[in-house]
Amino acid sequence: MSSKPLPILPGATLGILGGGQLGRMFTIAARTMGYKVMVLDPDFASPAGQMADVHLQADYIDHGALKQLGAACAAVTTEFENVPAASLIELANHCRVSPGAAAVAIAQDRSHEKSWLAQNGFATAPFALVYSEGDLDAGMADVGGPALLKVARFGYDGKGQARVSTIEEARAAFREFDGQPCVLEGFVKLECEISVVLARSDAGECALFPVAENRHENGILDVSIVPARVPESLAQQAREMARDVANKLGYVGVMAVEFFVADGRLMVNEMAPRPHNSGHYTLDACVTDQFEQQVRALCGLPLGDTRLLSPVAMVNILGDRWQNGGPHWNTLLAHPNIKLHLYGKQTARPGRKMGHFNVLDADPDAALRLAEQMRHAL
Repeated sequence: MSSKPLPILPGATLGILGGGQLGRMFTIAARTMGYKVMVLDPDFASPAGQMADVHLQADYIDHGALKQLGAACAAVTTEFENVPAASLIELANHCRVSPGAAAVAIAQDRSHEKSWLAQNGFATAPFALVYSEGDLDAGMADVGGPALLKVARFGYDGKGQARVSTIEEARAAFREFDGQPCVLEGFVKLECEISVVLARSDAGECALFPVAENRHENGILDVSIVPARVPESLAQQAREMARDVANKLGYVGVMAVEFFVADGRLMVNEMAPRPHNSGHYTLDACVTDQFEQQVRALCGLPLGDTRLLSPVAMVNILGDRWQNGGPHWNTLLAHPNIKLHLYGKQTARPGRKMGHFNVLDADPDAALRLAEQMRHAL
């Protein structure tokens, strides 16, 4: 009988593939807990690389860099789903890796993700798989218009998708995407969007964070409100469905499951095999934040307490705010219940996530009012 693996304790080196803001916040959590961190990312100015003990500036498929990472680290994780699954398989020959390549391969491809969800009994919006222009006729007939045509891979924050109402528009969008495999998604009567961030250990223990209610602008998350303003029965159903997704995937690590609420029913929109933008509220509002939880799951430690300490509204800060003289930090920081998190990115571009702030208040409505006020004043 095999014994349970020993936990990886502070003092060890942890690795992460990807050097963006999620990697940065993981690095801060790991170093706070006493771990060393090695980041693999090709960008010399990566936000995570700035905070790490070692930054390997190399591509994610660089065999030499992967070998160096695997030899130096007791365990390796990822900060984004588009890391090549082959790199995770290669690293697993040298050290502990979570999440595993199989789960990441499903989540990084919308066509695989939608098919997996349907095959495992999870409700989704109507969809059709599009591998060629010829698939669009049947797809539009099945799904109807208007619909969203989304590239199967590498689309995020509203990129790689187009709204189409007619077969002609669908064909034009497919050509614009250079004939890449796509998913055609039908619209639903949307009431709101919610998400559940969770962590699952290799022993199957699952810890779920409170449900977030999410608002988007131009395909990018704008505001998350916690607790979500939905019936408790629906919130509990979302948590149970998210747990079922993680269990059926055999997932180990932190992940997020996004849902549409339509006609009072839940539909799974997407799953992300990593910490999530809608979980940034946990940095200030929960006993354990999602990044400490990522460290705990990766290292085989007991998962932390996910209790909500205060209602909270999280607001993304995009590069647009730098276009006319830069953000007004003094206005934001004049409020003692606002917590600011900036990501150390050197260049501000419209639509680029530069940071976020959390507004905490015992009155959820007051937290949201101040968040919206600061969102415009910043």
